Amino acid sequence: MLTSGHSLEVWGDPIEHSRSPELHAAAYRALGLDWSYDRRRVDEASFAARLGSLGAQLHGLSLTMPLKAAAHRASRTLDSRARLSQAVNTLLLAGDGPHGFNTDVGGIARDLRRHGFAGLDRARLVGSGATATSALLALAELGATHVEVRARRPDAAGRLEALGAQIGVEVHAERLEAARMSPVPLTLATLPGGAAVPDEVADAVAAEGGTLYDVVYGHWPTDLARAWERRGSDPAVPGIGMLIEQALLQVRVFVGGDPDVPLPDEDRVLAAMRAAVMAG
Repeated sequence: MLTSGHSLEVWGDPIEHSRSPELHAAAYRALGLDWSYDRRRVDEASFAARLGSLGAQLHGLSLTMPLKAAAHRASRTLDSRARLSQAVNTLLLAGDGPHGFNTDVGGIARDLRRHGFAGLDRARLVGSGATATSALLALAELGATHVEVRARRPDAAGRLEALGAQIGVEVHAERLEAARMSPVPLTLATLPGGAAVPDEVADAVAAEGGTLYDVVYGHWPTDLARAWERRGSDPAVPGIGMLIEQALLQVRVFVGGDPDVPLPDEDRVLAAMRAAVMAG
């Protein structure tokens, strides 16, 4: 039987934009749980002190930027995705916790499968930051063995190359504006929302075709999405589906302790979450 009365929060800085309260509230209503879920502005400098002062008042936390590395360091245990990515976006605050999870990886993989990408061999990543690490792991889960990384600073992609070697994915990094491009079925963009990409660069990335999957959903269309629209032959997909799917995996953690174990009547829960965020 599911427990009532738990409190949960999402932490980050900034945090006002977060859609997590809507998603989680819809899920717990659908599950018949009287759980609360609030947002709190917490920066990286104060994270450890805030976490240490919680006691037993919270059941779990969702973490957004810039707290995922700090949450990783604070976790007593890590799931495999959090361990490989060195990023935690979910903390289960059990008595022997906190236990850290990365549901971004599964959220990206689940939404890409929904868009028809399974058994993927080659793909392109745009960006080399923290989100790119989760994206690379998601591509590997979909079967990718060769990933081209396009970044403003290819030297910053060393972490991705090392991770690729660890998980059996050949990663090759070049500058975002480099002339050589190879056709791929999927370009997965992980640049921050609002990041500027000059039209000529964006058009060069779009020229090789394939679907654009952009993790951004709040600043839509992105410069890359506009380039795909100008080209007009392949779709550009925003990351709202990833947001929903990673939140569903968080709900699995908070309710059952395991992101791989489905919820009771999960299809209905997921539908309620989709309806809540799409109505916003």
